[in-house]
Amino acid sequence: MLRLAAAALAGTAIEFYDFFVYGTAAALVLGPLFFPTFSPVAGTLAAFATFGVGFVARPLGSVLFGHIGDRHGRRPVLVASLLLTGAATVAVGCVPTYDSIGTAAPALLLVLRFLQGLGLGGEWGGAVLLTAEHAPADRRGLWSSFPQIGPALGFVLANGVMLALSATLSEAQFAAWGWRVPFWAAGVLAAAGLWLRSSLAESPRFLELREHARVPLVEVVRGHWRLVLLTAGALAVGYALFYAVTTWSLAYATERLGVSRTVMLACIMAAVVVKGALTPLVAVLSDRYGRRPLCLAGCAGAAVWMFPMITLLSTGEPLLMFLGFLVALIAFVTMFAVIAAYLPELYEPRVRCTGAAVGYNLGGVLGGALTPIVATAIADQSGRVPWGVAAYLTGIALLSLGCFALLPETRPVKAVTAEPVTG
Repeated sequence: MLRLAAAALAGTAIEFYDFFVYGTAAALVLGPLFFPTFSPVAGTLAAFATFGVGFVARPLGSVLFGHIGDRHGRRPVLVASLLLTGAATVAVGCVPTYDSIGTAAPALLLVLRFLQGLGLGGEWGGAVLLTAEHAPADRRGLWSSFPQIGPALGFVLANGVMLALSATLSEAQFAAWGWRVPFWAAGVLAAAGLWLRSSLAESPRFLELREHARVPLVEVVRGHWRLVLLTAGALAVGYALFYAVTTWSLAYATERLGVSRTVMLACIMAAVVVKGALTPLVAVLSDRYGRRPLCLAGCAGAAVWMFPMITLLSTGEPLLMFLGFLVALIAFVTMFAVIAAYLPELYEPRVRCTGAAVGYNLGGVLGGALTPIVATAIADQSGRVPWGVAAYLTGIALLSLGCFALLPETRPVKAVTAEPVTG
């Protein structure tokens, strides 16, 4: 289990590195380089729009790779998704800017971001299911949390590279070539991930199935459509929280408040490090007290904290901003540390790879794709403190709270339970 969990963690860290490095670049440099004819705010909105395309592609990736996972096994998904995401990320670092090839530059950016999202849409389902279906029932929350640590590691790695380049290069050097280096590094990381995953065993739960779904998506739509919609709505707040902190606030503070890029990256990274460290601890609680109570607590905490977080961000003071981000991400991890065990337990094994991944990634469209765009537009019309952004995030938290309230508990009552309640 330890070797399997470590390989899943490393893989998700690499794939989310690819995904997050684009978000950081979108907040810092892509607007002026690829949309120079726009105003600064419009350029940022356009860059965030290309960022959002990755989220739109993720449900499509979950359908494509979910079909492979439910028909042919979880393991092939891990290899194919990593190859696709890694290749697309390296290619982003090679795209000429608007000054070199005109409108073809943002068009290429859009296509490659779509391919990134397609690959990541398959990655999460494959990595989580392979871990969850190997894990003993009474420790499924703990072992399934390892892939959920991967996004935090990927984010810290992506932003750490950006921070190092930002601190050592001049503005001109960073804009000319420095921002491309993290994208090129994705090729090395992808090769390492493929080596780690080359010896993984197939999921025992998949091997035990006597009959596989012919068209998994059709079965999910017919038999689990309500569950998919509820899980997507429930997870929306997690995505909204994370990308409000890591993407929108980065652009807002550097452009509107005059906070340095280095300070903002350091504040956000410190909060994400704490989030990653807390992930397995929260997951252990879910094995003891259940998945649903922790998700409800995280949603309630998010709803209460959004106005204080925006207030602290608006001060521009590093320690106060860090505090605002930290509490928000603690609310986030209270939900998302247990999701890797919770979602697979909600779906029956024959359509689990498709159902869990589609629900997870539709939540990303609702919360992740829209939040940086909506928050930027709202903040542009606001005064010193963008209360509208706080109201928007609070509304998403309340929506997710209602969806979690309608979902059942799935934690096995006894360690001998082979398969918990399914949707």
